[in-house]
Amino acid sequence: MEHERAVHGRGRVRENSESAAEARNLTTYRGVNARELGISPDTDQLIHDSFRGVRMCWTQHTIQKMVDKETVERHAYTLKMNKLDQNLVKAYLNHVSEKTVEHKLGKRELKLYTNSGFNGIRGQGWNSMPFKHPSTFHTLALDPSIKKTIINDLDRFKAGKDFYRQICRAWKRGYLLHGPPGTGKSSLIAAMANYMKHDIYDLELTKVSHNQELRALLTQTSEKAIIVIEDIDCSIDLTDRESKEKATESKLRSQLTLSGLLNFTDGLWSFCGEELIIIFTTNHPEHLDPALLRCGRMDVHIELSYCNFAVFKILAFSYLRIEAHEFYPLVEEKIAYGAEMTPAEIIKILMSKVDTPDKAVSNVISALDAKFKEKQALRQSQSSQAEKEEK
Repeated sequence: MEHERAVHGRGRVRENSESAAEARNLTTYRGVNARELGISPDTDQLIHDSFRGVRMCWTQHTIQKMVDKETVERHAYTLKMNKLDQNLVKAYLNHVSEKTVEHKLGKRELKLYTNSGFNGIRGQGWNSMPFKHPSTFHTLALDPSIKKTIINDLDRFKAGKDFYRQICRAWKRGYLLHGPPGTGKSSLIAAMANYMKHDIYDLELTKVSHNQELRALLTQTSEKAIIVIEDIDCSIDLTDRESKEKATESKLRSQLTLSGLLNFTDGLWSFCGEELIIIFTTNHPEHLDPALLRCGRMDVHIELSYCNFAVFKILAFSYLRIEAHEFYPLVEEKIAYGAEMTPAEIIKILMSKVDTPDKAVSNVISALDAKFKEKQALRQSQSSQAEKEEK
């Protein structure tokens, strides 16, 4: 007969689908801010688990206690395992704790935060609302190779806690999304948030009056968050660093500066949270100070450009539910010749003809033709202007 060691504790053990399936009776519940129902075994049922090849056995009990002269029920759990494997108890309980936190974060309702102007009271710098954007990497109209690169990078980042600690760097990752308007930058951010199960903090720099306020906002963000600064080139002047450094000390105290933003991205204040993602978006990366864009601040630069044929097919399937069409070779030809349309422009056409796929694809071809002619006319005009200037 095996010797067993029992470990007792209180709390809730989140079971995986296989363990829950072993239970004869299950209880469902919904936690605060949870998006899905939870499942828990009833009292006195055995639930088996394994860790590093060792079999574990959990039993849930109900304990009655007197609190303020009233009987209160508490849930407790007993863990049984082979006595020879008792050296794994601490590691296993740490593993359970980490998985519980991970599970709770994955099931909770994500939130979208925006800064409303700092009023000097800690915790009042952000307003929030439920984040319900449906964008995922599965539905995102993005070049498959770029999509794969982003997913692989996010996976490495998520699993990199020990690595970042080993190299003494903040556990954060910076992404620069750049390209023309309508190329899907906001949809990509939403897909990243849903994939990572991170809240989004939409930081509006025009509402930040000075560096100290930026620091206060940063310390109010949660761990496992995505901080987004959209159209960063339009928010504040971040190109003339030398003139800012020559400004008077009083002026520096009264405004947000480039140095303050740099310290936010990779200085001491960047260590305030863990598993932090910072995303800048811009239509004109050439307008940004190079100091903002170097590795360690913006680690990954992603260009979101006009539709290629692969992206068009994703859009056509999403909106028209067609995987192939006789007009597709013509669409591919127009794009290959240099006709440029953003995903937003193509979506507008597809949305107007969702019930008539033939007409929708035909209208896209006509629009690509018009765009190509506009491009040619612009080139001819620029060439003529250059010739006049030379004369």
